[in-house]
Amino acid sequence: MLIRLLLLIVALLGAPAAGAATILVFGDSLSAGYGLARGEDWAHLLALRLQEKKLDYTVTNASISGETTLGGLNRIDNALRTHRPAIVILALGANDGLRGADLATMRRNLERMIDAAQRMHARVVLVGMHIPPNYGQKYTEKFQATYRDIAKSRRVTLVPFLLEGFADQREYFQADNLHPVAAAQPLILETIWKPLAPLLKYTIKTKG
Repeated sequence: MLIRLLLLIVALLGAPAAGAATILVFGDSLSAGYGLARGEDWAHLLALRLQEKKLDYTVTNASISGETTLGGLNRIDNALRTHRPAIVILALGANDGLRGADLATMRRNLERMIDAAQRMHARVVLVGMHIPPNYGQKYTEKFQATYRDIAKSRRVTLVPFLLEGFADQREYFQADNLHPVAAAQPLILETIWKPLAPLLKYTIKTKG
């Protein structure tokens, strides 16, 4: 009996510490680093900042260029099971808007992704987007309001606009005038970091 107890103590003392918590970035080309060199995208810059601040997190970027909310909904469960994230940064909807998709459907897709993440006890940061005014004032306003409404109803952290502060500055965009250049990525990081930072403190406290 004593030997078994000693072996158990040795095993517990020798067990590795729990791994770093995962932040899952789940978006489209704006988060996937479209047109950028490897390591220039804002998700990678986020990982570097976490390392610099000695915060026990890793960043997994599961963003896919061209992704819609329907595509994201179809793969969210597998991503959650695979990565078991503590935080999900959900940055989808831009392609829905550019295609003039039904906003009620987009909303349901986003809500179902948030619900899936919350069932896995992950905290969610919902990242909003704006679309060009040529889609009509009613549609563009309702598109932006969709993110605010979801954040309120699901009680999640909201980043109102991924491209806040530079969306009207041509020098921050590639030739297609849609995808930000490398110089814009630190600006996106700051937009994400401000609402994300309080969640990092919360999850660290929870883990401890």
